[in-house]
Amino acid sequence: MDLTTHWVGIVALSIFVLAYIAVIAEEYSHMQKSMPVMLAAGIIWAMVGYVYIGVDKPHIVAEAVEHFLTEFAQLFLFLLAAMTYVNAMTERNVFGALRTWLTGKGFSYRTVFWITGLMSFFLSPVIDNLTTALVMCAVVLAIGKESPRFVALACVNIVVAANAGGAFSPFGDITTLMVWQRGLIHFGTFFALFVPAVVNYAVPAILMSFAVPKGGAAVSAEPELLQRGARRIVLLFVATITTAVLFHNSLDLPAFLGMITGLAYLKFFGYYLNHTDPVVVASSSDDDEDDIGAIQAFDSFREVARVEWDTLLFFFGVIMCVGGLGFIGYLGHISGYLYGELGPTVANVAVGVLSALIDNIPIMVAVLEMNPVMDTQQWLLVTMTAGVGGSLLSIGSAAGVALMGQARGQYTFFGHLRWTPVIALGYALSIWVHMLINARFTGVPALLN
Repeated sequence: MDLTTHWVGIVALSIFVLAYIAVIAEEYSHMQKSMPVMLAAGIIWAMVGYVYIGVDKPHIVAEAVEHFLTEFAQLFLFLLAAMTYVNAMTERNVFGALRTWLTGKGFSYRTVFWITGLMSFFLSPVIDNLTTALVMCAVVLAIGKESPRFVALACVNIVVAANAGGAFSPFGDITTLMVWQRGLIHFGTFFALFVPAVVNYAVPAILMSFAVPKGGAAVSAEPELLQRGARRIVLLFVATITTAVLFHNSLDLPAFLGMITGLAYLKFFGYYLNHTDPVVVASSSDDDEDDIGAIQAFDSFREVARVEWDTLLFFFGVIMCVGGLGFIGYLGHISGYLYGELGPTVANVAVGVLSALIDNIPIMVAVLEMNPVMDTQQWLLVTMTAGVGGSLLSIGSAAGVALMGQARGQYTFFGHLRWTPVIALGYALSIWVHMLINARFTGVPALLN
């Protein structure tokens, strides 16, 4: 049933728009972004269910809901394992030690600008662009506390680098992860976007580097040491990613199953840490309860509890909302116009621009639900544009929004907007490079590559 002109369709679309306005206003309202989209999802599907009960076909709606729930569950379990590992590495002081090492070197502002940018580019494919941006921003704030101009410029560079780095890896961004889990692009094929991603980052970085203020701050930081087991947890994270890839590519099993298997690695290692740490063992056998309470042993379940539940539930709300609008019929009409009349290249470039205004997650969910017929080159293009297009504005990506809060008053919307023209130049050149060097994927069916 096409309900796009029915009152249910119009109300559902209005509810989603209002919910997303509430999400955008999160910084000012301090309302968790998951709340409005979860409510909107429930109302949209309830209205759809009401219509289908009237025609005695409620099972069709129930089957659709279960389909989108399965899609969310796979994403949820994958991210749950990844976020738990990141939290465990944070608890073992992996990122703190890295930050201290950088801030204690007394580098110049220009050197820090390039180091944080390059590290953001190469870390985001592994630990995701948001975590990378937060870690690098902490370094910039420590070194540039006497130069707000440097902080603003370095934050723009970090956002661009983290988003560009996340575009060529299935683990670098939620959008790339969703495309990979759908089986549209083979794991190794993502790395064909490496050179375009380098162009996307390097062009604005080179131009912005001329505006970096001279000098630097010699920061004498207190040394932060790695906690016991930190390096082994990093290795286990690499082993977990390898397991997920092998499950997906070699066994044709969902990638989330490999990630959950890898989460078991961490739990068994946590058990080993707690039963072999002499301090924890000694405190556990002590009769003094105060001493026991002072010891915080490694607890993998504590790291699970500390994952970004608001973000995970936000993904649920978005997937169910967009799925509901697609079920109503809106995505079919939009897909027909974008990919039918405008053509896939224009449509995929537009997707990147839209992701700067709306956010790449609902945009990519919508594209996946449209499921346009495209070859591998075009699926790579939309994967890249959805990831790096958010760099055009500070509100276009999770990394940008997070840094506006972390470097409040120094990294701002208008401060980022000042550099949008050079970021747009990098965006355009990266698309041109992709179309040039990845022409071999033209005509290659995405599902068969």
